[in-house]
Amino acid sequence: MHDKNTVGEAVNFRLLGAVSADGADGELRLGPEKRRSLLALLLLRRNRAVSVAQLTEALWIAEPPANARTVVQSHVSRLRALLVEARVDLDEVHLATAGDAYTLHLPDGLVDVERFDALVAAARAERHSADVVDALERALGLWHGPALTGTVASPPLEAWRQTLEENRLAAVETLAEHYRLLGEPARAAEILRAETVEHPLRESLVSALMLSLFGAGRQSDALDWYHRTRESLADRLGVDPGRALNAAYERILRGEGATTAGEAPVAVLPEPVPVRVPEQRAPEPEPLPAVDLLPRAPRGFHGREAELAALGDAARSAPDGAIALVTGPAGVGKTALALHWAHRHAARFPDGLLFADLGGPGDRPERDVHEVLAELLAALGAAREDLPDGAAARSALYRRLTTGRRVLVVIDNAWDVDQVRSLLPGGTDAVAVVTSRHRMLGLLVSELARPVPVSVLGQDESTALLARVLGPTRIAAEPAAARELARLCAGLPLALRIAAAKVSADPRRQIAALVGQLRHEQRRLAGLAAEEVSVTAALRLSYEQLPQPAARLFRALGHLPGPVIDAYTAAALGDLDPGAAAQALEQLAATHLITETDGGRYTLHDLVWLYARELGDRAGPVERRLARERLADQYLFTGLGAAEAAEPGSQPCFVPAPGSHRPRATAEFTTAEEALAWLGAHREPLATLIATADPARAWRLVLTQWPLILRRVRDGWVPLLQHALEAAAEAGDPDGESQARALLGWVLVSNRRLPEAQTCLAPAADLAQRAGNQVGRAVALINLALVQAELGDPAAAGAGLAQGLEIALAVDHRHTVTLALQHLARHMLATGRPRQAVEHAQHGLELTADDGPEVRRVLLHTVCGEALTGLGRHSEARVRLLAALAESEQLGHDQATAEVLRALAGAEDAAGLGRSAAGRRRRADEISPG
Repeated sequence: MHDKNTVGEAVNFRLLGAVSADGADGELRLGPEKRRSLLALLLLRRNRAVSVAQLTEALWIAEPPANARTVVQSHVSRLRALLVEARVDLDEVHLATAGDAYTLHLPDGLVDVERFDALVAAARAERHSADVVDALERALGLWHGPALTGTVASPPLEAWRQTLEENRLAAVETLAEHYRLLGEPARAAEILRAETVEHPLRESLVSALMLSLFGAGRQSDALDWYHRTRESLADRLGVDPGRALNAAYERILRGEGATTAGEAPVAVLPEPVPVRVPEQRAPEPEPLPAVDLLPRAPRGFHGREAELAALGDAARSAPDGAIALVTGPAGVGKTALALHWAHRHAARFPDGLLFADLGGPGDRPERDVHEVLAELLAALGAAREDLPDGAAARSALYRRLTTGRRVLVVIDNAWDVDQVRSLLPGGTDAVAVVTSRHRMLGLLVSELARPVPVSVLGQDESTALLARVLGPTRIAAEPAAARELARLCAGLPLALRIAAAKVSADPRRQIAALVGQLRHEQRRLAGLAAEEVSVTAALRLSYEQLPQPAARLFRALGHLPGPVIDAYTAAALGDLDPGAAAQALEQLAATHLITETDGGRYTLHDLVWLYARELGDRAGPVERRLARERLADQYLFTGLGAAEAAEPGSQPCFVPAPGSHRPRATAEFTTAEEALAWLGAHREPLATLIATADPARAWRLVLTQWPLILRRVRDGWVPLLQHALEAAAEAGDPDGESQARALLGWVLVSNRRLPEAQTCLAPAADLAQRAGNQVGRAVALINLALVQAELGDPAAAGAGLAQGLEIALAVDHRHTVTLALQHLARHMLATGRPRQAVEHAQHGLELTADDGPEVRRVLLHTVCGEALTGLGRHSEARVRLLAALAESEQLGHDQATAEVLRALAGAEDAAGLGRSAAGRRRRADEISPG
């Protein structure tokens, strides 16, 4: 209530530019976009009631949230408070409530749109061009930019915006015409040129500009505008110039285009264009269906040609009536696709276009089908008082009324198959288009619906959608930033539209500024929100419908080191057995929160992954810690299995840390290739896990990769192994530190960083002895010996190798014994003792005689062959080296194969087979990993 005795001040409202208001103390602080939009609609319909439904339609581009009415009421309340704070005369200006509507009561002359209309009307009444020009210049001076700047780009406000712009352009064209009548064609051309650049296909503007240019003596420019426009009309619209444009062209060719001062004035202005919603259908008029409940066609729709074609195929007539099921994740544009297709093909359904929304982002999906059926039946002509009570009876009546009629029914945001069945029309001529976040397999099976999956947009389509909203000029000004913005939105149309709206709301805001904000993962979802519309709100609805195990698993997915998951990883994260994990994954896939790829694996969309991470971070600290530990232990135990499969007979590089969570199941590997492929595929996720794991788990996670590290020693492992060394030292684990040093030292040797390798390896043997790991001690001694030999200390190298062999024999570890024998054989050969080299190599081959092909046997064969060559036993050497070549090629180990080929070339040189030797060397160079 307000005090009727209060003396207030005047207030002026502006809509022709940014929406604003001025009170006695200056500009009112109107606040956010939606409040400005609400005020704009009330001002445009001043002194008339505007319903909450109309306001809601204007304030939200997409479907409004469940609390839309509350939001509207809040903005109305704040506007009333602003009027009081501005000391406005509340007897003249007040915002009244009447039932389910609001009315903004205003006296005349307080809104710039009203003053503009009055000046245009005054110009229309004038009979002299000078007076017309004066009135129209004052009218156009009220404009300070595009009308309704700072409001929501909703269909109702866009319709008003287009209408106001149409009236402004009409005034500009008439102003220019009267400048020509006053003998100032150059001034007319100056006014028209800027408008024609902005509206190049508006033929009345181009015609007026042509005549003005001709009148100013610029005939060639005038004709150039004609040809330029004709080409644009053909290229962009596929049409020829209209009557007005052709008439202007012909007048100029005949020399009749100029107008001189003193000619009789022309008609001043057409009547203002009535408010209308922009035409959404094809240019050719089509008969309207008997019933049309479709919402307006989506604005800014772009691309999706493949999906539109698939929807068209699915909606073709079928023996029992066609049902198309449009499915996809939240925010991907399912409703927009369905409505765009429905409006495009409306002429196919002359008996009715029906629409039923069963839910929506931000709303709970329990809409009563009983009431939805009542709405559809009323639209089909059934009297509400005659409707049966039960949903089944209403559904039967609905099918009877739609049988034999060519109707389209769009069932939007469906959540349950039974919901949809009740709303499917009868007969064979009807088509139903259903949109859902669920895969609805029951609808495919029982109703023979045809699926139309909708996924995220590609990079080019995403950028094009941004251009549709922002305009090509903004995109051309910042092409790199626009492409990065599309990438950060990950192809999700909802995210793209929100981002574009944020940029377009402030013409001064650069795309790069928003990109800079969204680059930060922790702020990205918050940045992709515009008041009540957000990516988070859209995802929340899908998440809240999940059963408890699937919801718990989804929260845990935020702890994933990468966007790929399988049943084993899911079981660890969610603390589930593999069967329950597989079921939970299927439930997440059914709601399109994850996407199945191949081999039982699933991926998460980038923004979904961020949302899961937010949920996981909000979980209790105990849940977060346990999920991360279980995931790390899943990788640890799987990595141990992979190492065993890749290097059969090798000793496990560690025992799991106390308190480890043994997985309920892990992936199994039947071949070394499978194990190495798993290690290679999970290298990046492992690196992410290692960076955040506790020290005891971190060094173990690194060491699980040792078979892959040995095969790819030059593949940038040093920083990761140094992290393992630091973690083992921090954990106070001498065995872990020893093994990390041994593996790091080997990699440093292979990368020819010998002094660093010696420093790294020197303490390893003592650390292993302190930990009671004799095998680790032997390996550390062997690795150190290799560095000593490379650095020119063969005596120390020989002693270290002999000690390593002695320790390995004492603990009877065959794998380490053969490792020592292999390197001892190489050492003997390098120090001029080929006979001992042959003995050590043959001993190693005897120990591995029952093993299949493996790299160590290849290396033993190779050194044995080289030693036999040194002894002059060429035929034996060749047999041994050919055996090595056969095993290395069977293994597919390029580095080992290259070494064998070089040794074989040397043997053939010694045997006088020069041509064969040259061929071996060429092949070795070709396959050598470098």
